Amino acid sequence: MSLHPTLQPYADAWAHSVEAISELVQPLVEGDWNRRTPCPGWSVRDVVSHVIGMDCEMLGDPRPIHTLPRDLFHVTTAHQRYMEMQVDVRRHHTAPEMTSELEYTIIRRNRQLRNESRDPGTKVRGPLGVEITLEEAMRYRAFDIWVHEQDLRTALGRPGNLDSPGAHVTRDYLLDALPEVVATRAEAPRSSAIVFDVHGPVEFLRTVRVDIKGRGTLETTPALGPVVSLSLDWETYVRLACGRVSPEAVADRVKTEGDQDLAAAILKNFVVTK
Repeated sequence: MSLHPTLQPYADAWAHSVEAISELVQPLVEGDWNRRTPCPGWSVRDVVSHVIGMDCEMLGDPRPIHTLPRDLFHVTTAHQRYMEMQVDVRRHHTAPEMTSELEYTIIRRNRQLRNESRDPGTKVRGPLGVEITLEEAMRYRAFDIWVHEQDLRTALGRPGNLDSPGAHVTRDYLLDALPEVVATRAEAPRSSAIVFDVHGPVEFLRTVRVDIKGRGTLETTPALGPVVSLSLDWETYVRLACGRVSPEAVADRVKTEGDQDLAAAILKNFVVTK
């Protein structure tokens, strides 16, 4: 048996990003591990700790027994507290400790994936102990690790891989969230269409149509006379959708046409990460 074809793209994307992360951090001196990243509240060390911790959970390792400090300003929800546990437990680890644990975790995960024969629909443990399918877990892992690879690249001044396998998994993951952003959160008017035109290393043109009942659907066909059109580059799209920048901070990189109030509401509710 081997990895199910449905899961292979997610395994490939994960492998590409985790190897890139390993190459980025191997030569870092101790001070570089404390650099701030665009991920709120997290340093380079924290991002790598998260990568290690989440892959350890994919391996089925027990979660650390650890009490979080009370002064972590960026931790406000149950989901954030869950994610912070794997990070805070490693906050005082040295650079050699971080790189060696990362390498060991990569070796273990590669071995796991080589021997993975489960069906994509198999239920596995997800964040907060919620059961999700193996396909959902691997898809989210590929998305998450690529976004954190970009966090590290920004912090270290090493841009790249904006069109890698993980970028394409991320595109599809973020696009799946667009109907909710537009129809539910931004409350776009019924019987309307909103167009997103994204250019750069990953390009796409998508329309969110809101039906008479207020439900949104994603289409690849362009709309005639959309109520709002938004045009922006791929990197800005990702950073907005993942909460790395505010709409105000990148206003010069987002072109909007049509109903400006609705455009502002969409951008205000654009973040899909927790």
